[in-house]
Amino acid sequence: MLYFQQFTFNLFSENTYLLFTENKKAVIIDPGCSNTNEENELASFVLDKGLEVIAVWLTHAHIDHVLGLDFCTRKWSIPYVIHSLEMAQLKSVELYAPNYGIFDFKVPEGKVTVIDELEIKLGEEEFSILFVPGHSPGHVAFYHKSSHRIWAGDVLFHRSIGRTDLPGGDFDTLANSIRSGLYKLPSETIVFPGHGPFTSIGEEMKLNVFVRA
Repeated sequence: MLYFQQFTFNLFSENTYLLFTENKKAVIIDPGCSNTNEENELASFVLDKGLEVIAVWLTHAHIDHVLGLDFCTRKWSIPYVIHSLEMAQLKSVELYAPNYGIFDFKVPEGKVTVIDELEIKLGEEEFSILFVPGHSPGHVAFYHKSSHRIWAGDVLFHRSIGRTDLPGGDFDTLANSIRSGLYKLPSETIVFPGHGPFTSIGEEMKLNVFVRA
């Protein structure tokens, strides 16, 4: 069985997710922890549950989703998983982070696994990796078919969609990703986004005014 815990971190109110199994294996999706208090909140939960964190999975590499990447990879000596088209985005964070008052961000070295498969596993739990660009060139989502849940980053929100005015963004590409990717999932699929409350595929197909089915 798959369990998860949601944290809301940093000045962008980004949703970081910790997924874990009955045998205590865990992954962190989009670590946004940006200060010592947030790092301790995440680490304390891991310790209290007795979890073994084995990797970080990135939906994309905008600053708000990777602020805790270096901390997590060092804390647990783990690799991070990222789409190859997001590497340039990740490296650029070092350049623009000072604009947000963040002067110590650095890209972890030597622990990167580039996504080149359509599936990924956490213990015995299988996830499909959906390529859903538009908000960012190499954006992916992690779909857990057996529980009809998807961790979708900044593609689809509760009654909204991801921004397309950032470098590498494109509305038509994003709309196509939603229609041909996310909206093909079962309507009962619960969507856990990078910001804001969860929603469902069925609700957004009917009520999302930005991208209709």
